[in-house]
Amino acid sequence: MKKEIFSDFIQIEAYSATPKYLQLGDSIINAIENGKLKKGDLLPSINELSYILEISRDTAEKGYKYLKKVGVINSVPGKGYYILNTEFKKNIRVCLLFNKLSAHKKIIYDAFVDALGEQAFIDFYIYNNDFAIFKKLLQNKTNGYSHYVIIPHFVEGGENAHEIINTLPKEKLVLLDKQVAGVNGHYAAIYENFEKDIYGALSKIRLKLSKYHTIKIVFPRKSYYPKEILKGLKLFCQQYAFNYVMVNDIENEPIEKGQLFINVMEDDLVYLLEKIISQDLKLGKDIGLISYNETPLKKLLLNGITTISTDFKMMGTMAAKTVLSNSLDHHEVPFYITLRPSL
Repeated sequence: MKKEIFSDFIQIEAYSATPKYLQLGDSIINAIENGKLKKGDLLPSINELSYILEISRDTAEKGYKYLKKVGVINSVPGKGYYILNTEFKKNIRVCLLFNKLSAHKKIIYDAFVDALGEQAFIDFYIYNNDFAIFKKLLQNKTNGYSHYVIIPHFVEGGENAHEIINTLPKEKLVLLDKQVAGVNGHYAAIYENFEKDIYGALSKIRLKLSKYHTIKIVFPRKSYYPKEILKGLKLFCQQYAFNYVMVNDIENEPIEKGQLFINVMEDDLVYLLEKIISQDLKLGKDIGLISYNETPLKKLLLNGITTISTDFKMMGTMAAKTVLSNSLDHHEVPFYITLRPSL
C-alpha cells in the first residue's frame, strides 16, 4: 500500500486523550469496516508508520501489538504486517467527554473501559471545564458514534449546555455524573443527586457533628462543582441549627476552634491542612474536616481525612453496562460517607 494513501485514513489526533496506540489501532479497524483496507493488504513497517504518522516507534509497535492481540493483523518474517481478519467489527463506538482529569475521574474511566472490553472503540476527550471547547468538540464529532458519554461540568457557560447536548441523538446519549436541566427526550443517565446526597450524608452523622458550631464549605467562585451542593448543605444547617458559611477564598479565611470545614477542590484541601498545622490545631478535636471525593491519599493524610463521595467505580461500570445494553434508564449512584479521624 502506498504510504500517502495510508496516511489519508489513518490519523492520530493530538488533542484526543485516547492513547495514541489505541487511536492507531482503532483507525485501522475503522478503515477495514469502511472497505479501505482488505484482507491480505500489507501495512507499513513500524519505522515507516512512525515516520508517516509522526509518532514514536514505541507507539507504532504498541498499536500493532494491540491489533495482533485482538486478531485483526498478523506478521510474517520477510513479509511484514498484513490484514488478517476483515470480519472484525466494533459495533460500539463511544465519544467519551470528561470535564477534567483527576484521581476519581481516572477511576470512572478505568471502570468504564474495563467493563466495555476490547471490542469497543473509545474516542476520549477532555475539555477542561470550558464550555467553548466542549461545544466545539461535539460540533465536530456528530457522525460515526454509537454513543456519546458525557460528564457535563463547566466553570462558565454551562447554562447553555442543554442546547448543544440536544443536538445529539438521544438514543445515543449517556449523561454521566450530573443531570442537565433542559435536555429533552429519552436518554440514559448515571448521576449523582448533589443536593440530596450531602444533606443525607451529614444527617446520618449529625450527632457526631454536634461538637462543632459552624460549618464552612470552601467553594470557590469559579468552580465547576454544582450549586446544588450548597443548597443541600444550607438546608441541613438550617434544620439542625448549625451556623453556615460559604468560603470563596480559603487562603484568607480565618479558622477557629469549633468549626467544621467541607472542601470540594483538591487544591483548597492543601491550603486548609497547611493552616491547621501552622496554628497547631488538632484535627478531629479543635477543627473538623470533610473532603469531597474519596481518593487513596485521603486515607493517609494526617491519619485519615473523612470523605463524602459517590462510588466512582460503580459509576463507570454502570455507564458501560448502559452502553452495552443500549438502555435509556436513569440511575442514581449511591453516595457514602467514610469516617476517619479528621472528624
